[in-house]
Amino acid sequence: MLKQQHQLFVGLLAAVDAVVVVGACFAAWRFRYAVMPHDWWPQSWEQYPKEALALYMVPVMLLALRWFGLYRPRRDRSVFSELLEIAKCCVAGVLVVVSLAVAFESNLLFSARDAHSWKPITLAGVTLDAGRVQLGALMVILPIMLGLERLCFRWGLRQLRRRGWNLRHVCIIGCGRLGQIVARTLERNTWTGLKVSYFISHQDKTRRETCGGCEVKGGLADLETILDEHKPDAVYIALPGSRSAMMYEVLGRLERFPLDVRVIPDINPRYVPQSMTVSELDGMPILSYRECPTSGLGGVSKRALDICGSLAAMLIFALPMAVVALLVRLSGPGPVVFRQRRVSLGGQVFDIYKFRTMYHAEDEAAPTAGMSRAATWTERNDPRITPIGRWLRRTSLDELPQLLNVLMGEMSLVGPRPERPELIERFRDDWRGYMLRQHVKAGMTGWAQVNGLRGQSSLRKRLQYDLFYVKNWSLGFDVKILILTVFRGFVHKNAH
Repeated sequence: MLKQQHQLFVGLLAAVDAVVVVGACFAAWRFRYAVMPHDWWPQSWEQYPKEALALYMVPVMLLALRWFGLYRPRRDRSVFSELLEIAKCCVAGVLVVVSLAVAFESNLLFSARDAHSWKPITLAGVTLDAGRVQLGALMVILPIMLGLERLCFRWGLRQLRRRGWNLRHVCIIGCGRLGQIVARTLERNTWTGLKVSYFISHQDKTRRETCGGCEVKGGLADLETILDEHKPDAVYIALPGSRSAMMYEVLGRLERFPLDVRVIPDINPRYVPQSMTVSELDGMPILSYRECPTSGLGGVSKRALDICGSLAAMLIFALPMAVVALLVRLSGPGPVVFRQRRVSLGGQVFDIYKFRTMYHAEDEAAPTAGMSRAATWTERNDPRITPIGRWLRRTSLDELPQLLNVLMGEMSLVGPRPERPELIERFRDDWRGYMLRQHVKAGMTGWAQVNGLRGQSSLRKRLQYDLFYVKNWSLGFDVKILILTVFRGFVHKNAH
């Protein structure tokens, strides 16, 4: 019965997807007519393109949606992950259709008879014909329309599930702390339609009758009997760490039942700095417990943002930097820009550049410089700060030379603020997780800074915000922080 219901929903969803794809193709076609100069407007169906793009896009997109797993019953899939998969699917679908057109020398967008009626346009020095305009519009319109359709579909299912329809009943194996957390999590997220029916104790035998408000049917010794008598739709294995050795045995026994099986590891989320991923190497599964979040393509995109952003900022702030350099020179003897040793990605030590803000500031590029005095943070109203230096610190203009550090790849525009090696040696043992800040490049601005954690603010709070950034890094997160920096990252009461 459950399988039949699932097939009904998949068929309904596929039919709606097909209608949305046709609508997106038509919208892209209308966009082409709106922006492209042409000599005539089709007055009848016969004058429309002979080889309709929708006839190709519909089957290709339905296959792509199936290939990307968007018809599988994944009730625990987040909205963001589904929208991301839809975007990938749309790009792949359009590329496949274009490839088919090239391979078979077929014109999908207009026939040879009306090709002479279209005039190409030039945009930013690039000549665009009608076909490219329509495909570009389709690449934008298709994921938007499919995403909105899936959001509406989710909303409709949520309303049904709130009324007790379309539910999947779950059995949780494990009555300990972890099993209760699973039950409470599923109870809070009612949109999944997953309802906990009962528990099976992680002990062989148990006298416990209830757990988390649900009935306990028995222990592991009666696993097969319980599942035969009370058939669930899915099983969540939440064995405590003390019983982890039983995992393989339980999984083997569950192979006799046609059930969806989920394994919840007994790991405290506070000890996991990043989302763990599972990969495979020549058949060997690998669980990535900790790795640099900006490795691979993410690191390339972040580096591209750093290069473009630092170059743009240098052009924008060229005149202010020249004025500041003159004011620093007039403020007293010493270099205009001084260097100080800091630590970035992977513990790499580099020389950070800043406008001098103190009287007779030392250039700390030499390996032994700065070691003769205790490493400390600058205090508010520090007598060593010059009058112009106090203003530079308050407005963060003293940090503009770090754009050169970003351009050279030693820093990033966004990341945890770089710290001195002496302070890191002091903090690494006193503050748990402090070294995880070095899983990304140090930044000119960061999540802690745009939230006001600057100067002599709480180190614990700063560390929490830095670790949140490391764990949840994305290119979009970087862009958000850069935008927030413009509005509240330069001047702040804690900056001194």
